[in-house]
Amino acid sequence: MRLRPAEPEDLTLLQHWDEQPHLREVGGDEDFNDWDWQNQLGRRVPWREMLIAEDESDGSRPIGFIQIIDPAREETHYWGEVLENLRAIDIWIGEQSEIGKGHGRQMMTLAIERCFATTNVMAILIDPMSTNTRAHRFYEAMGFRFVERRRFGPDDCLVYKLERADWRQKAEPCPKS
Repeated sequence: MRLRPAEPEDLTLLQHWDEQPHLREVGGDEDFNDWDWQNQLGRRVPWREMLIAEDESDGSRPIGFIQIIDPAREETHYWGEVLENLRAIDIWIGEQSEIGKGHGRQMMTLAIERCFATTNVMAILIDPMSTNTRAHRFYEAMGFRFVERRRFGPDDCLVYKLERADWRQKAEPCPKS
C-alpha cells in the first residue's frame, strides 16, 4: 500500500467513488459534504493533503482516498475552535468490493504515521456519522477514543481522538518474557 497525492487526473475516479452507495449512505448530507473535486484537486494549501491509496500488490491500483487536514488552520473552520498541533483525517475505500480486505487498516496506519511524523502533532481527530457503527468499531480498534457526539452542519457525528502517546504504545512490540 502506498499513498500518493491526489491529482486533477483523479477527478473522474473520485466522482465515481462519490456515487457509490456504500459511501453515500455514510457520507452525510450531500450538500454539506460537497468536496468540489474539480476545484480542489489542483489546489495546494499548507493545511491539507489529499491522497490516493494504491494497492501495490496489484499494480498500483487506486482503492481509496485520504484527506489529512490541520483543523486549526483549515479555511472553512469545519472543526470550529480547536487546539493547535492536531490533525483530522477523512478516509474511505472507493469500491464496496474492496472492503473487508485489510485495506482500511493499512491506509489508516499510513495516514496516522504520516500525521505523527510531524513531531509537534499530538493527536488526530475523526468524525464518522453517528449511525456508522462499523466505522466506530474500526476506529476504536485502531486506538481512537470516543470524545463526544457533535453536529457538523446537519450531520450527527461521533468525534474520536487518537493521542500520540496511545498510538506509540499500541505500535510498540510487546516485551518478551
